[in-house]
Amino acid sequence: QVQLVESGGGLVQAGGSLRLSCAASGRTFSNYAMRWFRQAPGKEREFVAAITWRGADAYYADSVKGRFTISRDNAKNTGYLQMNSLKPEDTAVYYCSAAAVIYSPVAGYWGKGTLVTVSS
Repeated sequence: QVQLVESGGGLVQAGGSLRLSCAASGRTFSNYAMRWFRQAPGKEREFVAAITWRGADAYYADSVKGRFTISRDNAKNTGYLQMNSLKPEDTAVYYCSAAAVIYSPVAGYWGKGTLVTVSS
């Protein structure tokens, strides 16, 4: 089991920045890819970004490419999502996940989420 706890969400104006953190405990976090998904009200959970277990490769949804940066520090068992130039459409609950796959919205371990609200 991997336990994941997200933090760093909040209310920010459009154009602002937030940094989400994902603290992991339990089984070896570094064995898994780390992913961020989000779910807006009334919408399905969607992929945001992922980083491989060593941090060598990162993947982004087209909607966040160039604005969001994913990273991880395996020594601290922590992952991050730096979000810049935020838009109202980025408003959602953001979930951290550790999994052996990149894009599956159901596989792996999940945190409970942190709410990001971007005001216009």
